[in-house]
Amino acid sequence: QVQVVESGGGLVQPGGSLRLSCVVSGIRFSFYDLGWYRQAPGNKRELVASMSSGGSTNYEDSVKGRFTISRDNAKNMVYLQMNSLKPEDTAVYLCNVKYSFLGYWGQGTQVTVSS
Repeated sequence: QVQVVESGGGLVQPGGSLRLSCVVSGIRFSFYDLGWYRQAPGNKRELVASMSSGGSTNYEDSVKGRFTISRDNAKNMVYLQMNSLKPEDTAVYLCNVKYSFLGYWGQGTQVTVSS
């Protein structure tokens, strides 16, 4: 059984930082491409950052230079370091792992950026 569990969300002031974590079980983790998505109320889900199984990364334009995705294959973990947070970063952040036609989602963790 595959499980994807995010953590690390919360309330932070503008300009602050958060580190999201995602632990995955039940798969050959190192084979999988990874992604962090976010979805704000009334908006469609968008890809924020991704990392291939080979380590290549991509970022959505609005987070470039502020967010960093990383992975630890030994621990089956994926992280999203978020710095210089803005109110528009407020959303539910979801972890996704995929390999070929297989893909799995976590339940998400809420990030709220507000003073």
